[in-house]
Amino acid sequence: MRFGHLGQEPRIHPDAVIAPTAVISGDVSIGAGCQVLHGAVLTAEGSPIVVGPNTIVMEHALVRASSTNAVHVGSHTLIGPMASVAGADIGEEVFLATGTRIFNGAEVGDRCEVRINAVVHLRTVLPAGTVVPISWVAVGDPLQILPPDSHEEIWAAQKELDFPGYVFGLDRDTPDLMVQLTERYGRSLSRHSEDRRLD
Repeated sequence: MRFGHLGQEPRIHPDAVIAPTAVISGDVSIGAGCQVLHGAVLTAEGSPIVVGPNTIVMEHALVRASSTNAVHVGSHTLIGPMASVAGADIGEEVFLATGTRIFNGAEVGDRCEVRINAVVHLRTVLPAGTVVPISWVAVGDPLQILPPDSHEEIWAAQKELDFPGYVFGLDRDTPDLMVQLTERYGRSLSRHSEDRRLD
């Protein structure tokens, strides 16, 4: 399913194969030889998504650009089932395994492997060839790769990255943080009410 969003329409190379239940919304460019499988969602929420040639986006993966962070995915990259990429730059020949999460402002270099259920936190930089083990967390620049049971170390690095400030423009100490966050984000997402189906 293809949708126009915010005045932009997807551009899909004629050699790309898009499953009929995939959703492609807004300013999305998909290169030659790409495969986007059933249930995958690529949604450009104010910045573009560019997917390079011969990339595979598997079932139920989510690729989302925000108003402040575009998404660029290099060629010959695989985004696994139920993986999520939000406002990040992904290099060429990258493997994002099942259930991985790549957050806003992250940079994943060429030939990196982010293994099952691993996380690359916002504004984190993975140099080319980096491997993030199963369920581990990559955080920061300079990079730290930490096991999931290292909550205090992960939180210390993550807190400095300021997720609510960077992604939503809200101070973490705001007394009604979630009220403001959901109302602000909800207004932004409500722009989909004017989307129009193209196919």
